[in-house]
Amino acid sequence: MPSPATILLVDDSRASRMLCASVMRSQRPDLTLLEAGNGEAALEILTTTQPDLAVLDMNMPGISGLELAEKIRASHPDITLALLTANVQEAIQRRAAGLGVRFFRKPIGEAVISDILQLLD
Repeated sequence: MPSPATILLVDDSRASRMLCASVMRSQRPDLTLLEAGNGEAALEILTTTQPDLAVLDMNMPGISGLELAEKIRASHPDITLALLTANVQEAIQRRAAGLGVRFFRKPIGEAVISDILQLLD
């Protein structure tokens, strides 16, 4: 069993964060989950906490998921990054890959969350 991990969920949709957190907890009850409703809030959390994984939405008010990924990469290069989004444009997938961000497609469900949690192993 992998050791307990901390995951930062960043999505402007509270319902998406709640669903994601619920599915993650059902698969890995030992997780510590932190939530942010936008990129600025996520950056604030990162001033005091170093999660093992950050799961980012793409389309959010303020800074986008990829802009946030660039900022996290610069300040916290050890955090594993995943983009979980309904925005499946190839340009976004290529940019995510270029940043070393794993791309996952919404909708949120057991299988996609299982794939994301495998990034912790």
